[in-house]
Amino acid sequence: MAGTNSERVLLTEGPAIILVHPQLGENIGMVARAMANFGLSELRLVSPRDGWPSEKARSAASRADHVIDAAKVYDTLPEAIADLNFVYATTARDRYGYKPVRSPLVAAETLRNRFNIGEATGILFGRERTGLTNEEVALADEIVTFPVNPAFASLNLAQAVLLMSYEWMKTSMESREETSFQALEQQPATKDQLQGLFDHVEEALEARGYFRPAAKKPKLIDNLRAVLTRPAFAESEIRLVRGIISSLDRFTREAPRGAGAPDNSRAKKADDSGDEL
Repeated sequence: MAGTNSERVLLTEGPAIILVHPQLGENIGMVARAMANFGLSELRLVSPRDGWPSEKARSAASRADHVIDAAKVYDTLPEAIADLNFVYATTARDRYGYKPVRSPLVAAETLRNRFNIGEATGILFGRERTGLTNEEVALADEIVTFPVNPAFASLNLAQAVLLMSYEWMKTSMESREETSFQALEQQPATKDQLQGLFDHVEEALEARGYFRPAAKKPKLIDNLRAVLTRPAFAESEIRLVRGIISSLDRFTREAPRGAGAPDNSRAKKADDSGDEL
């Protein structure tokens, strides 16, 4: 959300993220960080290998402390999902069975619809190295799989959680083109202001002998006008460029070389070759 810190609301809703037998505390922390970025906060851990709580997880969470502090630990997966109405199991591998397989987009929309009618939902993620077992997948209602490179389906745990968290966040947006902030609105320059800029630049270049040889001046002027009179300039940009030119004009324009004037030999060489404008 754009605006000041006082206007920013911490989002803490959505499906539970359930990590089944996670191994490293650092990975759990990175999962918490991914969740917090996209408004998820309910983390459930099924028998984490290295125990809980974990300072390594807190450190890796990068201040997603509200997720770490509220994390719940369960001995078994059935206990972790007992109070949920609908559960997805994530996998990057083919699972031959009778459960519907959904894309992340469809899964996120389904979760949002169920959330809106008050259902409790969750998403299962398996071990870092081997994922979920077939028995664990069987406890879910549907499967969600990611469109990854078929020759390299190697998402790590936090990446998988981030992808689903991102799709969840998108379902709350009024438009898929929505962004959290916008560029400052600026008043477009008028044609008169654009012409004033061009005249200013042309006069400054003329005074410094830029248009050499004289036969090339009409072509250089045409190219210069095409660049400087384009409609994308804002009034503030016109003022900025003209301020720069005015600042340069404070120096002697045709001072002898060695008396404070810049060496224009390289510029003249470029002019003569036709490489410039």
